[in-house]
Amino acid sequence: MDTATAPRRVEHQQTDKGYVPVYTTAIVEQPWDSYTADDHATWSTLYQRQRELLEGRASREFLQAQDEMGMSAHMIPRFDQLNEVLGAATGWTLVGVEGLLPELDFFDHLANRRFPVTWWIRRPDQIDYIAEPDMFHDLFGHVPLLMNPVFADYMAAYGRGGVKAHAIGPEALQHLTRLYWYTVEFGLINTPEGLRIYGAGIVSSKGESLYSLESDAPNRIGFDLERIMRTRYRIDTFQKTYFVIDSFEQLMQATAPDFTPIYAALEAQPHLPAGDVQDGDTVFHAGTGEGWADGGDV
Repeated sequence: MDTATAPRRVEHQQTDKGYVPVYTTAIVEQPWDSYTADDHATWSTLYQRQRELLEGRASREFLQAQDEMGMSAHMIPRFDQLNEVLGAATGWTLVGVEGLLPELDFFDHLANRRFPVTWWIRRPDQIDYIAEPDMFHDLFGHVPLLMNPVFADYMAAYGRGGVKAHAIGPEALQHLTRLYWYTVEFGLINTPEGLRIYGAGIVSSKGESLYSLESDAPNRIGFDLERIMRTRYRIDTFQKTYFVIDSFEQLMQATAPDFTPIYAALEAQPHLPAGDVQDGDTVFHAGTGEGWADGGDV
């Protein structure tokens, strides 16, 4: 590949003021032939470790979709081959990117059923933690559920809602961002077999996969749209709260109405701490689908 046109690896900058994200809008071809043996080995290690861990922990829909796409630990998947399967299933397309996208660009891609996937994978010394999404997070964590027709429609609807919220203003955008965080990134689903993971931020993390289901520390609260939009979150540690859906159909139905009046109503309501439990919240036991209505704050 011509180095003058080779895609860049765009990561955050660490300054005396702390972590500073760096954004890029470039769409690039996946430079598959340029991946090194270390790159493929990193993918293989992460894939095998996570896939074994997720048996009995991730949603059935996620695991089945990953198999249907032909992902494996053998080598880094090729975007063009995945696109053939994904396009036939739900009309989505993967597009290669260099790193974090500005919000409006990201929303526009989703609204048009294009999912941005970072072309590069973390280094071996970053195998247990990386500050921003890399190819493993994007491809392993996000892409499989785009094979599910209901979830695929939800993601496209979210993109359209993001374009609209961006035009309304920062408060609306903040509320909508929390919805993405607590569903697409860190969502749990209640199944007949018990609580399962579907959020990409959990399924791509060894530590959070165990913590989200098996620790008694976090709250697990039944899905409530306005409750989610009021709840802050942390980006530098495991979550203090997870929200639990009953099905992807519930998620789609709950988020189908126009959010404009909801944003207006939320302006008069306080933001909630990440670990807060409110009167009437349905709280789920760790590792089970059994829930109860909480009677007071903690």
